[in-house]
Amino acid sequence: MVTLTAGAVSEVKRLLARENKPEFGLRIGVRTGGCSGMSYMLGFDAPHADDQVQEVEGIKLLIDPQSAKYIEDTQVDYLDGLQGKGFTFHNPKATRTCGCGESFSV
Repeated sequence: MVTLTAGAVSEVKRLLARENKPEFGLRIGVRTGGCSGMSYMLGFDAPHADDQVQEVEGIKLLIDPQSAKYIEDTQVDYLDGLQGKGFTFHNPKATRTCGCGESFSV
């Protein structure tokens, strides 16, 4: 299960409202690449037949089967401050992460 902090929920809802596509959910996934081997992906998308779909505070989280094994129990946060702005991932399965926090290895 992936969790979203209050900050992430607020920002995702704001962005979804701007997209004006109520059938979409937040797709969370991984792909090979980045300085540590795998990179996180976020985007809005319609559900696919093989997705794991979970609902968090009215937001549909869409996770493909390949990504699910790498991001299980990950917490997604959103930061908006002097030290940076954007989504961050806290993944207990990651054994190594890069300095920017956008890639990891298991």
